[in-house]
Amino acid sequence: MGRVAAWLAERIPISPDQLAELTNEPVPHHLKRWWFCLGGTPAYLFVVQIVTGILLATYYQPAPATAYESVRYITETAHFGWYLRSLHKWAATLMIAAVILHQMRVYFTAAYRAPRDLNWVVGMGLLMTTLLTGFTGYSLVFEQLSYWGATVAANLCDAVPLVGRTAKLLLLGGEEYNAHTLSRLYVLHAAVLPGTLVLLIACHIALVRLHGVTEFPEDKAVPPERRYFPFFPDHVLTELIIGLVLMIVLSALATLLPATMGPKADPLTTPEVIKPEWFFYVAFRWLKLFSLTFAVLSTGLIVATMFLWPWIDRLLRRLTGIEEISVYIGIVATLLLIGMTVWEAAVAH
Repeated sequence: MGRVAAWLAERIPISPDQLAELTNEPVPHHLKRWWFCLGGTPAYLFVVQIVTGILLATYYQPAPATAYESVRYITETAHFGWYLRSLHKWAATLMIAAVILHQMRVYFTAAYRAPRDLNWVVGMGLLMTTLLTGFTGYSLVFEQLSYWGATVAANLCDAVPLVGRTAKLLLLGGEEYNAHTLSRLYVLHAAVLPGTLVLLIACHIALVRLHGVTEFPEDKAVPPERRYFPFFPDHVLTELIIGLVLMIVLSALATLLPATMGPKADPLTTPEVIKPEWFFYVAFRWLKLFSLTFAVLSTGLIVATMFLWPWIDRLLRRLTGIEEISVYIGIVATLLLIGMTVWEAAVAH
């Protein structure tokens, strides 16, 4: 055993003490509550997405003539294909929800303020990339609604000034949905966007490690000996428990509410109502309320505001003298988002 340890030490010159110091940083007391540990939840679900996505890719064929039938084969014929597809679908849904909730937690606790402002920008990048991954995955089934949803999305891209037309051509591979579109969506969904997520997650974790986890005033009220707890094994065990609970929830959802097949895409028949996935209900309702140009430009402005919020928040606090002004703005924005989502969900589809 000693010879093995010496062999490893020579090739990996990191002592156990150095490794413990690198990985076992003290964790603030407030992270004992699961709702402050939401950052690990989407990371776990992302791993589920990677594993199930690789297995589904062994059957999926990204072409208009074969995509729908290959998904049907997975769903109805392949051994446990229905389960894997359902796991993939529900893990995507929960991952998007977890990223949104995590970003909201960071917002309402003002954990985005300097020196962690750049990590907020990385987090927003993670949110946008996760939404795009969900959209491209929804489009791969080649159902009627997903086909026309992708067509609408491409037309929306065309309405964006300067870069919109180029984005549409890159997405579709032409002026309209064609034989090359599905393969492009597949490359985005299976390679480009997951690779981007991996890079952003690595950057996000690195910045958290450099700055440490944000401490709250309530942590100071805790006795000094209980103010921090070790990352390993305490926090790791918490994350493992959350992972096991998530796996049970995913399995239950996949079994009780499995993924189904809708009508196959028909380019010659436009559906009366086009239904996006739930995480785009807000954007879809916004488009219905205003003209296309105003809706697209205002959406871009809102997204840009979200990316730049740490600096906007600092300016607002300086101008108004209200330290928690972001909380009031956040409450109004959250109520609007929930209201518009429920409004769109209540419409018959």
